[in-house]
Amino acid sequence: MKGRITDESNLGIPGVTILLKGSNVGTTTDNDGRYSLNLANGTGTLVISSVGYVTQEVPLNNRTTIDVTLKTDVKSLSEVVVIGYGTVKKSDLTGAVTTIKADKLLDMPSANVSQALQGKIAGVEVSVNSNAPGAAAKVRVRGIGSINSNIDPLYVVDGVVGVDGNSINPNDIASLEVLKDASSTAIYGSRGANGVIMISTKRGRKDGTTISYEGFGNISELSRHLKTLNAAEFVKVYNDAYANGQKFDPAGGTWAPPRALNHANFPLLFDANDKPIYDTNWESETYKPSFSQSHQLNIQGGSEKSMFSLSLGYLDQNGLMTTSAFKRYSVKMTLDNELKNWLKLGGNINLIQSTQRMVSDGNGGLNVPRAVTEEVPILPVKYPDGTWAGNNDIAGLEGAPNPVNIANNRYTLNNTMQMLGNVYLLFHISKDLDFKTDFGYNLNSQKNNFYSSQNLAHLSQDQGGVANINAYSNYYWQTENYLTWNKQINERQKLTALLGTSLQRRGQERVRSETQSFIDDIFQWHYQQAGAVKTANESQDDQSSLSSFYARATYNIDDKYLFTATGRYDGSSRFGKNNKYAFFPSVGAAWRISQEDFMKNNRYISNLKVRASYGTSGNQEIGQYRSLAQTQPSTTVLNGATQSSLLPSYIGNPDLKWERSVQADVGLELGMFDDRINLNVDYYNRVTKDLLLQAPIPWSAGETNANVYKNVGSVRNSGIEISLNTVNIKSKDFSWSTNFIFASNKNEVLSLNDGNADIFPGPNFLGQNFIIRVGEPIGSFYGMTRLGTYSTSEADEAAKHNLKPGDRKYLYNPDGTVNYSIIGRAYPKWTGNFSSTVKYKAWDFSFDIRFVQGVNTAANFKHSAEDRQTISNSLATVLNAWTPDNQNTYVSQVRNYKFAQDSHFDTWWVEDGSFIRGQNFMLGYSFPSPIIEKLHIRKLRVYASVQNLFVITKYTGYDPEVDTFNTGYGSNSSFSQNLDFFAYPRPRVWNMGLQLTF
Repeated sequence: MKGRITDESNLGIPGVTILLKGSNVGTTTDNDGRYSLNLANGTGTLVISSVGYVTQEVPLNNRTTIDVTLKTDVKSLSEVVVIGYGTVKKSDLTGAVTTIKADKLLDMPSANVSQALQGKIAGVEVSVNSNAPGAAAKVRVRGIGSINSNIDPLYVVDGVVGVDGNSINPNDIASLEVLKDASSTAIYGSRGANGVIMISTKRGRKDGTTISYEGFGNISELSRHLKTLNAAEFVKVYNDAYANGQKFDPAGGTWAPPRALNHANFPLLFDANDKPIYDTNWESETYKPSFSQSHQLNIQGGSEKSMFSLSLGYLDQNGLMTTSAFKRYSVKMTLDNELKNWLKLGGNINLIQSTQRMVSDGNGGLNVPRAVTEEVPILPVKYPDGTWAGNNDIAGLEGAPNPVNIANNRYTLNNTMQMLGNVYLLFHISKDLDFKTDFGYNLNSQKNNFYSSQNLAHLSQDQGGVANINAYSNYYWQTENYLTWNKQINERQKLTALLGTSLQRRGQERVRSETQSFIDDIFQWHYQQAGAVKTANESQDDQSSLSSFYARATYNIDDKYLFTATGRYDGSSRFGKNNKYAFFPSVGAAWRISQEDFMKNNRYISNLKVRASYGTSGNQEIGQYRSLAQTQPSTTVLNGATQSSLLPSYIGNPDLKWERSVQADVGLELGMFDDRINLNVDYYNRVTKDLLLQAPIPWSAGETNANVYKNVGSVRNSGIEISLNTVNIKSKDFSWSTNFIFASNKNEVLSLNDGNADIFPGPNFLGQNFIIRVGEPIGSFYGMTRLGTYSTSEADEAAKHNLKPGDRKYLYNPDGTVNYSIIGRAYPKWTGNFSSTVKYKAWDFSFDIRFVQGVNTAANFKHSAEDRQTISNSLATVLNAWTPDNQNTYVSQVRNYKFAQDSHFDTWWVEDGSFIRGQNFMLGYSFPSPIIEKLHIRKLRVYASVQNLFVITKYTGYDPEVDTFNTGYGSNSSFSQNLDFFAYPRPRVWNMGLQLTF
């Protein structure tokens, strides 16, 4: 059996699935649409299907050649989209919903879904701030609308609400939808204010069993370098700094190092000529090329009545930073069974086990990334006798162990076991009415094992080694029960109504223990009782619940006029007794102009729709018991003995209520030339009111927490989103398509507490780094303005501020005080992404370039690496420091750290963080039909790709997209974005992969 499958223009369609109905015998077409198939006889029926075309069933009737023309599936122009508690055709949407299928989502290797989302959807800004193996990215949908509550989007995985979407294996995903406006998110009421990400995982199929394998292996390498002083440069700067001590010593004394850097004092480090023996590049010693691999096996099958799937996944990810790693094992099973024509039973279970070896902990401490820059190059990794070297070997230096030593002897193993899934019953009560009852669950057990060796100076040596265990047991369950009524009123009108109730319960238990003073490092956290000093033994548990009622109605007239109304009534245990419940309504409408009679024969416009929505959603993510006054157990010493005690810890606020977001959205959808050009434009305006804000209270109140949650202030986010998809060329052997997305968000604080006083939310690094001010955006950097350095001709001006030529020069107010102002922004003015795919016969090539513009990144690492000579190594920028012959510079004259000018957060640190990144480049080859038929397979594709091929930026650090102060998923880290205090560098990744289907 052979033939050719073509479209309505008589062009061959590649990749069409041809299957003998009721069997596993099948094949796919080559790039010209041709196929051949070995069959036992000439009876039966061929099922011919391809995405975007109407599936056809063709009887064989003993024919040996069958050519088929597939018709474009009109429904593909309005594909089925998953929304809350149901699905809808894309053409019938009244809200801002973006869908992305698995093949587009996973076009490059990603450890989790948040990383995979980067640059894919307009209005969804993803920041990959930590490049440690297994680390998740920050996802922000349409800006930041909150200050002290969680600002992460709500993840819904196969209907289970509130899942950590980054914990699941991204290879299990079939499709992902992002709900952005009120019309789409209001069905989730109190949890939809930050957007909703709907994830549907792969399930069984009705047309026989398929087995597929996807795997890749890759090499990661350091893509950018942070240049520090080499051995000769370090010795020169070190000696110059002490030589300048007399100038900056108020007493006019002469200063010298505790021990001069020479052979006499350090015979293991200097030769007889006082030249350094070692010139260690700590960057290359610590950040080494690493190999990672991933393997995924999927089995999908079934019949008309019963469908099943099984997937097995394995990821072994190794990081640039030596010894850092992440491993994940996953097993997922699904079953959907039609027991009766009126009853369907189904469900899924997903088991995930992961281990993360984290060695980059401790911002601001002597951790690995900091030691890479600060460890002096005259030291080796190890001395000839095998002992570790470190800054502490040289008197006067800040005594950090070297980074390779830290990475090997100080780490945390984050062990996680998760079981996620649901089970449902679907009752077909009548032709128009269904009832579904669903029970979802998420059980998560996490055990974090930490050990820091007794041989790590200034980290754990004084404690004799430190071991601790943090164990968490988390549970979540939900029950959803809802009726769905689909009514075809008449030929012109359709109505879908939804009415349901939900109950959700979440709880956590935590146990922590810590021991110090070990006789030997061998015991670590494996045997904590080996430590002589018990420093912690504590436990805690909490619970929260949510009870909800929800309804939605959609009304369709002639497929032209579309209306949606949604409401949800939520009650949360987290709020005060007077404000536990709130109602979140929304309305949406759309007009499909292209369906009007005057547009149906238009040669150019194939789809034209305008839509608008307005509604509210809420936020309750502030932790437990914030409305209640609380006491905290503690201990005290009384009469020489330890006694239990209770301390007032939190004053409580019984009037605490929901944070509300009110959002309006207007959208345009345009398809031209049979949808070869698709344009989507959205404008939104979202105002968040009654912000859940931690307001300070006087310490004299006697509470251990000097703040209380209140509903204070409001924030506006407004912006525009543009998505343009084009099929530029489509011919027999060659096609070319492009995709461009653009998003711009304006954030503005509208009001704060009484008097609209400025708020300094932290984190604080040598002063305030951020400010919240009415009229300004959240994420505004706040600091001093550096004008350069004082020249010798400006000695009198410098003296007014007790400074000297060679010191940093700042902007001052007329009264002589230092001027503080907003000096940058941590969030971009606009972002964009341009991708393109070219296919020629069996070959395909694609690239993805990301743009982030109008943003700043604070290089806080300059404090330690540029302002502290004589106690650690420095950035090579100090070679441009002030000297009598080099006075036009922003780097102050080198000097003994004792007389260093105080470091301040200023404009020299806050750099331009805009960038253009070569996100992903891929070249693939799909083996043609004759070859795969001989191999008795359906699909075989090999590909090579590279991620982070280049980044064009003015930023001087490793990468402008960074957050070293708060990288944890699940917390409000809006006030630490783009603060860089020694980051884990972003690698360039060279990847090879294989896709195989039987």
